[in-house]
Amino acid sequence: MRILVLAAAFAGSLLAQFGDDVSFLRKHTEVVVLSDRAGRAQVAVVPAWQGRVMTSTDGGADGKSYGWINRELIASKKLVPHMNPFGGEDRFWLGPEGGQFSIFFSKGAAFDLANWQTPAPIDSESYAVAGKARDRVRFARKMRLTNYSGTTFDLAVDREVRVLEAEEIWKQLGVGAAAGVTVVGFASNNRITNAGKAAWTEKTGLLSVWILGMFNASPTTTVVIPLKPGAGAGVTDDYFGKVPVARLASDGKTAFFRGDGKFRSKIGVGPERVKNVLGSYDPKSGVLTVVQFTLPAGARRYVNSQWKLQDAPFAGDVINSYSDDGKMGAFYEMETSSPAAALGAGESLEHVHRTMHFRGSPGALEGIAKAVFGVGLERIRTALP
Repeated sequence: MRILVLAAAFAGSLLAQFGDDVSFLRKHTEVVVLSDRAGRAQVAVVPAWQGRVMTSTDGGADGKSYGWINRELIASKKLVPHMNPFGGEDRFWLGPEGGQFSIFFSKGAAFDLANWQTPAPIDSESYAVAGKARDRVRFARKMRLTNYSGTTFDLAVDREVRVLEAEEIWKQLGVGAAAGVTVVGFASNNRITNAGKAAWTEKTGLLSVWILGMFNASPTTTVVIPLKPGAGAGVTDDYFGKVPVARLASDGKTAFFRGDGKFRSKIGVGPERVKNVLGSYDPKSGVLTVVQFTLPAGARRYVNSQWKLQDAPFAGDVINSYSDDGKMGAFYEMETSSPAAALGAGESLEHVHRTMHFRGSPGALEGIAKAVFGVGLERIRTALP
């Protein structure tokens, strides 16, 4: 069984055709395909999996497919324990994952894999389509969650996925359009509202919006994270044991993390050092990926997702990157979080997460990398041994 999973996963790393991925998905679930005005940039969204962006392309049905898709799990039509890793470039989750305010562990449970369980409303349950157009789709969902300390949260989720036109993408980057580069981008706008009668407070725990993207791993993929000035490496590197030096490097200005899907590891950056961008580069496929997100000025309270009882439950990371070891599949993740949501009854918090893929020659992509990350492609390519 594990051999089959790995074979399917590594086949996905060769970047399938978008049309083939959409056809496969439509055999098993409803798919909403969004597009830009030209019809080249397309995004596949699945309502049954929390309005998840499964994949995207810059070349229409015949173009490369950028999202990691777990074909074997989807085809099995079965749900699995702990988490259903269907895949997808942008999935809606909520934090925290660990600690005394976790929504992934029951009260009194040990913080280990046997007791870890993703809540069904952010794992296996569908979201209703509340509106749809050529370039966007909106979802609505109400849910009730209980954390490790016994606090119950009633909340309403409003999520919109929108394709970005090329001119908007270049404007977001603050650079001119690069000749010879094809591009696709999309944004998810995620709003949570306290639908209960009581305020959410630090004393009983807070939630946060958490957006995670799963991408096809390859031996040559490197995640790149620019950092604000400060002391030390600026990276949390002990989520699942300390990350080996061959897989993580930081000079205090930029962090580099291996996204090859061959070793289970996770890193994070907190609010003191984080910028509102991270990304990855794979020279083999010629793809540069950029993720931007909402980073409110002065925000310091972020939920802590480490798997232990915590002295500082609101001193968590703003962004994370994860590499699987092949047990779930050959993918890596880039993740962003909102600040902890201290909301009164009826109040809301909104978090925007943008994903943009640029495909072209190293010469064509070089200027984008330097403008966005502050380092060139050669530095990214050679940062890790």
